[in-house]
Amino acid sequence: MEPEEFSQEREAMVEQQLRRRGIQDERVLAAMRTVPRHAFVRGQHWPDAYADHPVPIAEQQTTSQPYIIAAMLQAAEIKPGDRVLEIGAGSGYQTALLAELASHVFAIERYPTLVDAARQVLDRLGYHNIALVAGDGSLGLPRAAPYDAIIVSAASPRIPPVLTEQLASGGRMVIPVGDAGQQVLKLVRKYDDHISETNLEGCRFVPLIGQAGFSSE
Repeated sequence: MEPEEFSQEREAMVEQQLRRRGIQDERVLAAMRTVPRHAFVRGQHWPDAYADHPVPIAEQQTTSQPYIIAAMLQAAEIKPGDRVLEIGAGSGYQTALLAELASHVFAIERYPTLVDAARQVLDRLGYHNIALVAGDGSLGLPRAAPYDAIIVSAASPRIPPVLTEQLASGGRMVIPVGDAGQQVLKLVRKYDDHISETNLEGCRFVPLIGQAGFSSE
């Protein structure tokens, strides 16, 4: 049994950080009320697990601020039957949220150590509709394309065409774009004959390292 204060803190997170700031998708709110965020961070960070800021994880990475995660999920308009690609799985927290929202989740993470740790937590929590692999997320996962939605949890200097190509017609991609210091969260929609881009809000993510992202040097 998890400590009662975590269920109370999850509820407070949903009502105070998310709903009051414009997150209205009830499926997103329900997922964030369900998934135990503290299970994906180290014990010393449990007091901050549901706080309104990013939380450190291994490999000098972070689990994003709850509001930003919720905003990305809401913008992606994920439906129960969707196939979703997550780029930058990190701790696996957002992966679990996606598993609550979609039919199949394909997640890619650069660091094998994070993949192993996330897989253990996801398995323990009973999520079985996830394929989690290590690799260059900037290139996506072509073998399982096309995807109804792509969520990119790392900042790219541009929208990688290789990712747009992996969207199904009618698909949505949410991605932070900009330099290493500051980015804009963008919603990309793919249609049969064109692609649209909408700026959502300012944000700050760790860089997307890879062939179609930032250099590791």
